Amino acid sequence: MSRLKKELGLWQGMGLLATSLLGTGIFVVPATAAALAGSASLWAWLLLITLVLPIAFTFARLGRRYPHAGGAPHLIGLAFGNGAERFSAFLFLAVLPVGLPAALSMAAGFWHALFEMNAVTLWLVQLATLLGVYLLGLRGARSSGNLQLLIALAILALTLLVWFKGDLAISDGVRALPTQAEWPAMSTALAVMFWCYVGLEAFAHLGEEFKRPERDYPLALLGGVLLAGVIYWANSVAVLKFGHYGSEAQNTTAIPALLADLFGPEAKVLAALLGYLSCFASINIYLQGFARLIWSMAREGKLPAPLARLTARGSPLNALSLVLGVCLLSITLILWWQLPLDKLIRYANGNFILVYLLSMAAGFVLLPRIGKWLAGLSALLCLAVFVALAEESAYVLLLAIGYGLWRWGRRWLATRTTSSASH
Repeated sequence: MSRLKKELGLWQGMGLLATSLLGTGIFVVPATAAALAGSASLWAWLLLITLVLPIAFTFARLGRRYPHAGGAPHLIGLAFGNGAERFSAFLFLAVLPVGLPAALSMAAGFWHALFEMNAVTLWLVQLATLLGVYLLGLRGARSSGNLQLLIALAILALTLLVWFKGDLAISDGVRALPTQAEWPAMSTALAVMFWCYVGLEAFAHLGEEFKRPERDYPLALLGGVLLAGVIYWANSVAVLKFGHYGSEAQNTTAIPALLADLFGPEAKVLAALLGYLSCFASINIYLQGFARLIWSMAREGKLPAPLARLTARGSPLNALSLVLGVCLLSITLILWWQLPLDKLIRYANGNFILVYLLSMAAGFVLLPRIGKWLAGLSALLCLAVFVALAEESAYVLLLAIGYGLWRWGRRWLATRTTSSASH
C-alpha cells in the first residue's frame, strides 16, 4: 500500500501550524479586537489561548495515537463509523469552493494595496498563488514546512522589531482586570478572535508525515498554538499603544499604518509582502490538507483509485490537482458572478466549528483517562461557540439537512432498484 513520505520534523511542523493560524488574521484581528473591547482585548487573547489549549491538547493526543492523512474525518470515523466520516469529510470539503477563494482574494488584495489592479489582474495573482501551492506540492511536505517556518520567523522578527522601535515593554501589556461592564464587549471580541485558531483541523492531516509522530506531532501542535498566541498578543499591545484601530478601514490597515509610522512610508512594501506570504502559508496548508484527505479516502476505496497515486517524492499530486482545479473554477465563477466573499467565508466558519465539535466528541470516545475528560471539556467549549454563531450555524445545519436528504434519497433509490430487479 502506498504511503506518504515521513519527512516532517518538530520545527517544520511548528512553522506549518503557526503560519496557518496567523494567516490574514495577524494583519486585521488585533485591531478589530481592540476596536471591540479596547484594552480588555489583551485579557481576551489570554482567555482565548486558555480556551483553545484543551482543544489543541485533544488534537495532539489523537494525532499521537492515530496519525493518519485523513485527519479529523478519519478520527470521527474511528469513533462513530463510516457514515460519520463521510459526513465530516463533506463538511470539510464544502469549505473549499467558498472559503479558499475568499482567502485567495485577500492574499491578492495585499498587492492591490501597492499597485493599481483590475479584477482580471487580481484573478491572475490568485492563479499564480495556486501555481505556487502546486509547485510546493511537487516537492512534498518538508518543503512546505521549511518555507512556512521561515515565514513564521519573519513575522516574529517583524513583531520584535516593532516592539524595539516602538519602545514597547511587557508593562505596556499589563492592564487592570476587566470590569463587569467590559465582559460583553470581550465576548463579542472573542467570537471574532476564535477564528485565528481555525487551522488545527487542517494540521491533523499531516500527522502521518512526521518522522516521529508520537513525539513531534503534539509538540509541534502545542508549540505552534503558543507561538501564534504570543505574536497575536504582542501585535495587539502595539496596536493599542499607537491607537491604530477604530473604523473598519483603520482596522484593516492597522499594521501597515503602524509600520509606516515607525519606519516610514516605504515600510508598506514590507507589510504587503509579509501579508501576502502569511496568506499564502495559510492557503497552502489548507489545500495540502484537503489533498491528503482526498488521497486518504481514495486509498481506502472511498474515492476513485487514481486519486490515491503518489509521486516519487511521496506527494498526492492527483488529489492536489483536483483540489486546485476546484479552486480555479471557484475563483473564476466568483469573479464572473461578483459573489460577496465576506459573507460566504463567514458561513464557512460554521463548518469548521462543527468539525471541531465532532472531533472533540471522537476524542471523548477514543482517548483513555485524562484525555477523555479533556476532550469532553473541549466538546462543550466548541458547542458553546457553535451556539454563539447564530445564523452561521443555521447555514451549516442546512448543509447537514441537505446531506442527510441526499443520503436518504440514494438509499431509497437503491431499495427501489433492488425491489424492481427481484420482480
